[in-house]
Amino acid sequence: MTSASSFRLTYSTMFDPPAALHERFDIALDEARRALGADHAMVVDGRERHGASLYELRSPIDRDLLVGRFAAGDAADVDAAVQAARRAQAAWAGTPWAERVAVLRRVAALIDERVYAIAAAMAIEVGKNRMEALGEVQETADLFRWYCDQFEQNDGFRRDLPNDPLPGFASGNRTLLRPYGVWAVIAPFNFPFALAGGPIGAALVGGNTVVFKVATASSLCGRLLMQALHDAGVPPGVANFVSGSGGAVGEALVAHPDIGGITFTGSSEVGMSIVRRFAQQRWPRPCIAEMGGKNAALVTREADLERAVTGIWRSAFGLQGQKCSACSRVLVERAVAAELRARLVAAAESIAVGDPTERGNWMGPVIDERAQLRYRHCVDRLKAVGRIDAGGRVLDDGALARGWFVAPTVAQAPRDDASWRDEHFLPLVLVSEVDSLDEAIDEANRSSYGLTAGFYGAPEQAQRFLDRIEAGVTYVNRPQGATTGAWPGYQPFGGWKGSGSTGKAIGSFWYLPLYLREQSQTIVA
Repeated sequence: MTSASSFRLTYSTMFDPPAALHERFDIALDEARRALGADHAMVVDGRERHGASLYELRSPIDRDLLVGRFAAGDAADVDAAVQAARRAQAAWAGTPWAERVAVLRRVAALIDERVYAIAAAMAIEVGKNRMEALGEVQETADLFRWYCDQFEQNDGFRRDLPNDPLPGFASGNRTLLRPYGVWAVIAPFNFPFALAGGPIGAALVGGNTVVFKVATASSLCGRLLMQALHDAGVPPGVANFVSGSGGAVGEALVAHPDIGGITFTGSSEVGMSIVRRFAQQRWPRPCIAEMGGKNAALVTREADLERAVTGIWRSAFGLQGQKCSACSRVLVERAVAAELRARLVAAAESIAVGDPTERGNWMGPVIDERAQLRYRHCVDRLKAVGRIDAGGRVLDDGALARGWFVAPTVAQAPRDDASWRDEHFLPLVLVSEVDSLDEAIDEANRSSYGLTAGFYGAPEQAQRFLDRIEAGVTYVNRPQGATTGAWPGYQPFGGWKGSGSTGKAIGSFWYLPLYLREQSQTIVA
């Protein structure tokens, strides 16, 4: 067991934490529960802004548990936030970049200080187990630090160029990256802190101002992130928080003519519509869209099956499969398919499902009634066209009946069925047999998505997988997760094909410049 003083929490190390981590989480959990049920406003121009009405948010763990009541914003609230961001942008961009970096490093430090309090609230609100929640909050702090480090290491993204060779003139040249203006951030419920905080940090360090919205299902996380930004000294109007439905607030934010760029994480349908809209205006505007995945794990006859099964179940059932990087397809060579399937079924049936704030439960509920209904429909279809090997049932015994709990599911279906193409966002993994690694790669690449992929097999086979697989994030022989577990500075995270619009990855060396545009400057003395 690692000591608390030396333990470094990441998605790779979260499986064997020191006891002190659980003790501190339990204390924070008690405090978080006492704070539930409050009213929460939006934050615009440094001041609370109350919508015309409030919406209630209840925990997916227990529908009787009121997380809070939140301001239901509308187009007028969005416009007020955008105009506040516009007014603040010139002064923020004109702030020396080292000072912006210092402010954002204070944000990271505050998140570090509040990691247990925020993670406890997130576990209640979203249904993450305690380790996944702690990991996400810590990741957010690391993302802020990563983008600060990148801006600093690149000297503010300014480069002096050779002088023009003009006799009698001193003609100096330089190039620099400058902000777009007001940047919109729309984050999903499943990573409400990291997928809001990461883009916000990248946008702000470059001199943009921000209007951000999280999913209604994770409104408390958005409010807690906004509080950290405020308390760290981010000036009024530089970061603004709006809450409400996607149809009202999200649509108004996307449609606003004064938005200079946007980062969206969510469904392919919505993401692609934003990409097209941002490309077809008076001039094209940048859209960073991360749009999901149908991620495959490939297993050859040479694989260490214990390692493969561990990586697969962790990636298939972590956060109840509600990750764009979740493992939803397994393609295994026929010679070891029966053994792998049996081991995976046993692993799925051994998972403790229940209130994820409790240390003994690894899997919590899906996010809401619609997700549970989608699970029912998927199970019914798989029973009709294929076979359920494990799970395939709603869990509604005792206290579980008050939440949206389902069983982790291992299934089979013909590979031409829609279940192999559609992203389900559920704890559901399909397993199919193949005759060779090349067949597995071909099948994996048939997907319109290209986010993550995992491989288990002989080391000499790995390069063929890496050379041919169409995915932005790849893992080889990794028990910590077949397709999940990226960490800023260690595993950049971004998708190819229908999974991402830029070809660049969160937490990488090439991501931050997406929030900036280049200006060439020639000055003749």
